[in-house]
Amino acid sequence: MRLLLDTSAFLWFIAGNDRLDGKTRTLMEDFENGLVLSVASLWEMAIKTSIGKLELLKEFDSLIPEKLEENEIEILPIRLAYLSEMMKLPFHHRDPFDRLIIAQSITEDLPLITHDGIFKKYPVEIFSDS
Repeated sequence: MRLLLDTSAFLWFIAGNDRLDGKTRTLMEDFENGLVLSVASLWEMAIKTSIGKLELLKEFDSLIPEKLEENEIEILPIRLAYLSEMMKLPFHHRDPFDRLIIAQSITEDLPLITHDGIFKKYPVEIFSDS
């Protein structure tokens, strides 16, 4: 099964953070499952790192490629179909990165690993320990 990670799930996974445990960590560590990360998450991390809202253990330019390769994580690009789907979504919240990730999950029929409760308001399959 392919699993789409939201930004926080990816960051917690690569940091070994305790907030990601149980079922979701097991799913992510199972190499039978393919992990997918949206380019929107990479964009969000780059922005937050550059403005000081996100601190990484190493430089973005080395850490992110290293962790993507180490964990065999596929990058999901932005396509017009995702933007079209995003435009149809109700505004349960306005975070543009989350909205794009939700649209990608819907369009590609990818289950989503997230701990953000707002995602449950959208028609996506969610894996979460909370």
